[in-house]
Amino acid sequence: MNKIASNKKIMLPVTAIMLLALGVAGCGNDTDDNNDDNTTALSGTINEAGSTTVQPLAEKLAAAFTALNPNVKVVIGGGGSSVGVKSVTEGTVDIGAASRDLKDTETGLTKHLLAKDGIAIVVHPDNTAVNNLTIDQVRDIFSGVITNWSQVGGPDKAIHVMAREEGSGTRTAFEELVMGADVRIVTNAVLQNSNGALKTALSGDKDAIGFISFGYIDSAVKALSINGIAATSENGKNGTYPIIRPLYFLTKGTTSELVQAFIDYCLSDAVQQIITEEGYLSVN
Repeated sequence: MNKIASNKKIMLPVTAIMLLALGVAGCGNDTDDNNDDNTTALSGTINEAGSTTVQPLAEKLAAAFTALNPNVKVVIGGGGSSVGVKSVTEGTVDIGAASRDLKDTETGLTKHLLAKDGIAIVVHPDNTAVNNLTIDQVRDIFSGVITNWSQVGGPDKAIHVMAREEGSGTRTAFEELVMGADVRIVTNAVLQNSNGALKTALSGDKDAIGFISFGYIDSAVKALSINGIAATSENGKNGTYPIIRPLYFLTKGTTSELVQAFIDYCLSDAVQQIITEEGYLSVN
């Protein structure tokens, strides 16, 4: 999806959603017009950081929430899932964002399931010969067993592997869902520090292959079918697409009224429409 275009697309739905969700964002008290004194206005700053997969979605949700609550500021940062876990654990942010499950060593945090997301295997749009790979073929390409496109029905050209950096939630989920416990991504893979950076780099290399969040798919790359299943939100929701992972907001300890109001807002049925519009998978 083109991110500039998505900003335009979201305006009307967000406006409608904000009108629908006033009760959720405004501290959730159902009052009539004469009971305004019983409604507490929200104010303050929320700091969030972490997964670059969650980041553009969190920015949309924050914009909608602050439009309803003009005395609130929500600061959204990236850095990757490990940064999100570390930051919320250390108390430097109110909310961490992760696009993977927590490790056994990452304790003391509460997970709030925001959405689910597919990981797409992507190639350059000019790679017209290869449209589908099996999970085994993907694993063999990223581990260096398959090194030439001709081995999977493409031209006689070397495959250029691109991947996310260590600590990326997208990489961790890819390793768990595709590579398995004992198989490693090839050491000569070109590493990128965000979904957007990988998409940009891959769009300039006709022989490259990489993996990105569903939310970043647009005309700059071509998403391959996996095991004959197209990389679409519909196939992610119906469970047929095989590479799906959770997206979490993370908190530590008791949350403030403001932080809890924002999380409740993001998880509400009405606001979950934004998630679908942005190419992610709603959990409601």
